[in-house]
Amino acid sequence: MQRAFFGTDGIRGTANAHPMTPEIALRVGLAAGKRFMSKDERRHLVVIGKDTRLSGYMIEPALVAGFTAVGMDVRLFGPLPTPAVAMMTRSLRADLGVMISASHNKYADNGIKLFGPDGYKMSDADEVEIERLMAEPLDKGLAAPAKLGRAQRIDDAQARYVEIVKATFPKKLKLAGLRVVIDAANGAGYKVAPTALYELGAEVIPIGVEPNGFNINQECGSTDTRALREAVLKYRADIGVALDGDADRVLIMDEKGQLVDGDQLMALIAGAWKKAGALSKPGIVATLMSNLGLERYLKKNGMTLERTQVGDRYVVEAMRAKGYNVGGEQSGHIILSDFSTTGDGLIAALQVLAALVEAERPVSEVCHLFEPAPQLLENVRFKNGAAPLENEKVQETIRAAEKRLGAKGRIVVRKSGTEPLVRIMAEGDDEALVQDVVGEIANAVRDAERAA
Repeated sequence: MQRAFFGTDGIRGTANAHPMTPEIALRVGLAAGKRFMSKDERRHLVVIGKDTRLSGYMIEPALVAGFTAVGMDVRLFGPLPTPAVAMMTRSLRADLGVMISASHNKYADNGIKLFGPDGYKMSDADEVEIERLMAEPLDKGLAAPAKLGRAQRIDDAQARYVEIVKATFPKKLKLAGLRVVIDAANGAGYKVAPTALYELGAEVIPIGVEPNGFNINQECGSTDTRALREAVLKYRADIGVALDGDADRVLIMDEKGQLVDGDQLMALIAGAWKKAGALSKPGIVATLMSNLGLERYLKKNGMTLERTQVGDRYVVEAMRAKGYNVGGEQSGHIILSDFSTTGDGLIAALQVLAALVEAERPVSEVCHLFEPAPQLLENVRFKNGAAPLENEKVQETIRAAEKRLGAKGRIVVRKSGTEPLVRIMAEGDDEALVQDVVGEIANAVRDAERAA
């Protein structure tokens, strides 16, 4: 059975339009509750967190109605980072965890991410079964009146997460003397991120910490680092830290206003952990989108790069299967499995800060470890339901481009798992050639879209 609702990162779409409607959220609650409730007589529990989007007020009660209707108790965290929800799922011994967020998207979108009782994102098989149960009549499998679930708010979830995050920072180190700008994207980390950094001793300059339901990821956070750069330079900060809307990804700004992406951060953390004997295997896991420069750097330093398809869930799966404890994406999803089951922007930032403190050198020297190979990414929008990559002309163009690049470059062309976009990425040592082949493929995709 093909998944009709779930993409690479849960269910996502425009709020109050299919599939991000109260009815679908209700059906998810009913179906996921049925899927994860065992047959014993104990009370079953689901925990729910969200980011700061206005539509969270609509999606959350619909989910609660579904879960309580099948007899599950619900604990509501309010605004809390995605990785915190995964942690709390395990900590509270819940049967299921839910995060209401569209991550780095603008406020008009929202999404539903599901975590199993182990804190890991739902498997493909579980998502397929949930979709099957979603198609059942709304009144099927409901709990008897005396068996209905109860909902309760948990007021100390943010404080619990702050303490967990702080414990990942080396005890022998302090952030005293460091001036840190933290941009929380007006999202789920707007309280916990500045608090954790302050309590570890940093001088904290917070921006993107005034959510109003509409301004999440708006000209702030890891998707738009202009405000972070301006603040770093204005306040002469040592480092800038940018989270996204649900705080599961991070980018760094050095003291000169230069951006440091996820590839550089993974290289830094892997090298530091290897030196400390903390790297479980001599290598990391990253996606097809990570730069050739990262692969070359790791090889030069006795480490390997294991590539997966795009999506942090696939990175996590490969890490678990092959025993790696560092992985992530160029976008800043950094998974450190010693500490969390999914990407955690704040924990990754603290590992970068630890390396910075130990090196006693500026970020511009510590975090820029390799020269990236010229890389270009272009997104081409298409109509929902269209299949431009199946077009023969598009396929011919891709094959021709691969032949032109040869062994000195790579091309990755894929449909986005969260938006109706074809993502075209190419990289190689010849920047002009990279630009040329990306343009040719993009034009072929547009032609196929017009012809359809």
